[in-house]
Amino acid sequence: MRIVMMTNSFRPHVNGVARSVEAFTREFRRAGHEVLVIAPEHADAGGEYGVLRVPALQSFTGNDFSVALPVPSGLYDGLERFAPDVVHSHHPYLVGDAALRVSRRLGVGLVFTHHTMYEHYAQYVSDDAPSLRRFVKRLSTGYANLTDLVIAPSDSVKEVLAERGVETRIEVVPTGVRLEDLDVGSGEGLRQVLGIPPDAPVVGHLGRLAPEKNLDFLLDAVERVLAEIPRAQFVLAGAGRMEKAIGERLAAAGLGARFHPMGVVSGKLLASVYKTMDVFAFASKSETQGMVLIEAMACRAPVVALDAPGAREVVRDGENGRLVGRESVDAFAAALRSVLEADASRREALREGARRTAEELSLARTARRMVELYSEVVARGEPEDPEESAWADALERFRTEWRLIRNAAEAAGAAMFGPDEGGEEPAG
Repeated sequence: MRIVMMTNSFRPHVNGVARSVEAFTREFRRAGHEVLVIAPEHADAGGEYGVLRVPALQSFTGNDFSVALPVPSGLYDGLERFAPDVVHSHHPYLVGDAALRVSRRLGVGLVFTHHTMYEHYAQYVSDDAPSLRRFVKRLSTGYANLTDLVIAPSDSVKEVLAERGVETRIEVVPTGVRLEDLDVGSGEGLRQVLGIPPDAPVVGHLGRLAPEKNLDFLLDAVERVLAEIPRAQFVLAGAGRMEKAIGERLAAAGLGARFHPMGVVSGKLLASVYKTMDVFAFASKSETQGMVLIEAMACRAPVVALDAPGAREVVRDGENGRLVGRESVDAFAAALRSVLEADASRREALREGARRTAEELSLARTARRMVELYSEVVARGEPEDPEESAWADALERFRTEWRLIRNAAEAAGAAMFGPDEGGEEPAG
């Protein structure tokens, strides 16, 4: 099968969408499929196979996102030569608009993965966050209804999309992890490098260090645990706008000697970081899937997480970690301690439970399911009448542009007039 993946976020940028697109792309290619990735240009990109970069604004709104500009017309010639069987869009705007145009122009099906609860990121681009939240909710819902199949990374997201009015068929396909990539590295070796005693309890976290990840709450709980267990250590991997502030906060609390910032990690070091952890702490409430949770579990690290989308589908309370039902620092810290202070047999049971969960969500399985769904979309296509193809093509292009304009206009109306005019109450 020939697959086009169109995304606003791709390596070397590090976030959940970029990692998901790259993971599926690698697995599809291993299975013998041809994949062309279309993504924004990036200053650090280079030496890539099967990636077509389009013009983009770098460091959009002062962070590390690249935002794609209108796709050049020459792109369509290249796509016609590639002759895809299916187009897979990973965003409802910018490159996502281009994905809709491409799919309709080439007469192939369009699949859309709703990776993100976009309203949680409104503060990055507007001071009027409530209006923007209404806008992006309506925009993404309208976009989903222009596609042929919607992929939700979790059951929680599928439920939200249905409630918001997505009428296109929705299937749940999490990204999964490639277990072989994480069966490397050494937690013991990294502990030696970091100066962490072999028997010291370690709380860990990995992810983008940004406010919407609920990191202030997480740090409150971690500080509590470090204060109550003097030998405990904290390992943190990732980068983002809160990185400096986190270091300063822990230093001011007198915990700098037990705090081990790792920055962005990959490959063997990524696996080693997970393997240093006795428990992985996760407090985000804005996730659509728990990729880092599955990665941690693949490395046999039990997880303590808030009961929220992305976590509740993965964490099984008492089997592979603890799922905390209320956003309470006391409750979350107590759950972390219950894992760290469990006896050896209990800790081993949690570790084995974590690995079993990861095996159930292996990338090989989820990629096979995605290809099955692609095949269903392709099979639904109808043969084109050659005598009517020119007129049908022109008409379909007009309809596509009109749908995009109408979707944007309706989303703008929802943002301006609010819930009384068909919008939704802003989150939070």
